[in-house]
Amino acid sequence: MENRTPEEESATPLPQGSFNHVEHWIFDLDNTLYPPACDLFSQVDRRMCDFIMNYLKLDEDEARRVQKHYYVEHGTTLSGLMSVHGMKPGDFLDYVHDIDVSGVPANLLLGEAIARLPGRKVIFTNGSLAHAENVAKQLGIDHHFDAMFDIATTRYEPKPRRAAYERFIEASNVEPARAAMFEDIARNLVVPHELGMTTVWVKPPHPDENAPRHQKLSAEGAGDGHVHHVTEDLTVFLERLLAEKA
Repeated sequence: MENRTPEEESATPLPQGSFNHVEHWIFDLDNTLYPPACDLFSQVDRRMCDFIMNYLKLDEDEARRVQKHYYVEHGTTLSGLMSVHGMKPGDFLDYVHDIDVSGVPANLLLGEAIARLPGRKVIFTNGSLAHAENVAKQLGIDHHFDAMFDIATTRYEPKPRRAAYERFIEASNVEPARAAMFEDIARNLVVPHELGMTTVWVKPPHPDENAPRHQKLSAEGAGDGHVHHVTEDLTVFLERLLAEKA
């Protein structure tokens, strides 16, 4: 998948009618509605490590190892802590999402594009509802969404597990065959594809060797057929989609 500038991407037509059926627009939050350069995850990452150090009485190196191991093996660090240690999720979510989001710039153009999409617009995140509300408000786009669904909605089953999507669909009344899902992690689009959704991978910039592990994992499985569309700029993609629907 080649890197393209926003100008090159905007000049590339979408397959005709590829979104005409969509009535439900589902957006992941982190690194999807804002670019990875905002690096909110570094704050969350630090606070997760601190929480694990205190909760499991570990030194920093061992806490970091546990944190990353659970992320890989369980889908989220939270899921690993709950599965292995029986931890209650509330305190963890409150602590790790107590971050400074002032570095996220408002994106009124993205808000305008989302507002023009025909049908329901929702956020579906592995994070907490408070975090989703905080970030969307900082972006200046919170009022354009009909609802936000978080990890509590899925009873703490994280994407990419199938149960997470099934519980989301049950709670949201989304019709998969009439839905499009936007995600920065390609493997999180496997189940939406299987359920009949149109999938869009919001591809992050190519990570260097010092990039966070979650960013390096974002491309895993991207070429396996479950990614229908790719963009490096969500605003440009939605504007192009709307122009071709007009």
